[in-house]
Amino acid sequence: MKNHWYRAFFSVRTRLLVWYFLLTTGTVFISIQTTYSLFCDRIRIQAEDSALQQANQFTVLVQKHREKGNLGPSNISVLFDRLLSSYVPTRGEYIITLVGNRVYDTKPALPSDWLTQHSKLIQTWTTVAGERRQAKAQEKQLYYVVEPVTWQATNETGLIVVLNDSTLDYQIARSAIGLVMQVTFVLLLIFFLLAWFTAGRVLYPLRLLTKTAHSITESDMTQRLPVQGRDEIAELATTVNEMLDRLQAAFDSQKEFLKDASHELRTPITVIQGHLEMLQYQPEKDASIALVMDELERMSRLVNDLLLLAKAERSDFLRLKPEELDWLTEEVYLKARGLADRAWRLESKGLSPITVDRQRLTQAVMNLIQNAIRHTKPGDPITLGSSVKGDCAYLWVSDTGEGIASVDQTRIFERFVRATGDAYSEGYGLGLSIVTAIAQAHGGRVELASQVGHGSTFTIAIPLDGTLTKLPAERLEIKG
Repeated sequence: MKNHWYRAFFSVRTRLLVWYFLLTTGTVFISIQTTYSLFCDRIRIQAEDSALQQANQFTVLVQKHREKGNLGPSNISVLFDRLLSSYVPTRGEYIITLVGNRVYDTKPALPSDWLTQHSKLIQTWTTVAGERRQAKAQEKQLYYVVEPVTWQATNETGLIVVLNDSTLDYQIARSAIGLVMQVTFVLLLIFFLLAWFTAGRVLYPLRLLTKTAHSITESDMTQRLPVQGRDEIAELATTVNEMLDRLQAAFDSQKEFLKDASHELRTPITVIQGHLEMLQYQPEKDASIALVMDELERMSRLVNDLLLLAKAERSDFLRLKPEELDWLTEEVYLKARGLADRAWRLESKGLSPITVDRQRLTQAVMNLIQNAIRHTKPGDPITLGSSVKGDCAYLWVSDTGEGIASVDQTRIFERFVRATGDAYSEGYGLGLSIVTAIAQAHGGRVELASQVGHGSTFTIAIPLDGTLTKLPAERLEIKG
């Protein structure tokens, strides 16, 4: 149970969504905080501009009254009354006039306790004439401009304070941001739940892959992943299915190989065992010993062939070296002439260097020659040759034997398989399998062109430079 919770907490799904949630939440809240800061800056700038503009207007009005002299020898209080009478208040803005160190009048009227609560701020105004400042007083956002006024007629000095209270605007901004954060939190929760289920559906093929891998055994490899769509997950499922196909083919081939190998080995072992048991009762032992030695030789040959096929799948199976194709062809031809009484012909020799394992390639061609000998009679023609076409080299062996039926032309390359109706029982049906293994190890293939009653032509096609890549599937027609 503990392991289950541990895997659930540290699963790819959980880690992916945790990072998604952290990144999304961080981005959203940084954006909200940035928006709030910009909004507050805009409120402050608007308050500053409004207060400064109103202060400038009062300065202009005072100057006009001085120039016209229409107030006569009256005191500064009359000037302030005239200025306040012409002022039209806006929201959050107050005009406060001071004569000496006391408040003369305000417009609009301030709350009765406002002056008492902000007595220190009023004392500050009397010392900062001509300045523009922002102040916070009792959780209020205030911005003020203090303009000094001197009335020369009576030599009186006063102050005009343009006060802008942006507290309400800031409260509205905070309320709006709070509401946005609540809505955002709910939306993030909904999106997170949707992402959780979406990630579960996206990662479902991976869980199904794990489940399928656990269900696969040597006795049952039929499970496959369903493929939906064309995304990376579908490509992964397709790749895994192809891998399972290859594994199943390999296991099936191994089973068939073990079955066929055990069947082929059972016969010589039974023969040897029977003759050894009867050897003590036979006065003439030479014939039995010769027969046992012959069976042992056949078993040794079978084991060597099986070892060769097993080694063909290893990376060090080949020892590639540059060779001359014409010399290699002529060498094989000279070896073939001494094997049997046939009308040997060397049709052509390819003139090109080729990178191959000389011994392995010679072994493959000699297997084809042995196969041609078994299916021909003394005096029948057998043709050898090589050529170069494009980036590939071709070596072929043609005979005039009985030919191979079309139904057998594919299966004869499998292990322990002989053509239907083959009258020649020598060997174990591994010769063509060895030829195919050697050709594929070189990155090539084996081709067959045959017709019943007209003989067969086996062709080995391999790349010239020894590159281990699959050659394109094409057939080479050979005349001769």
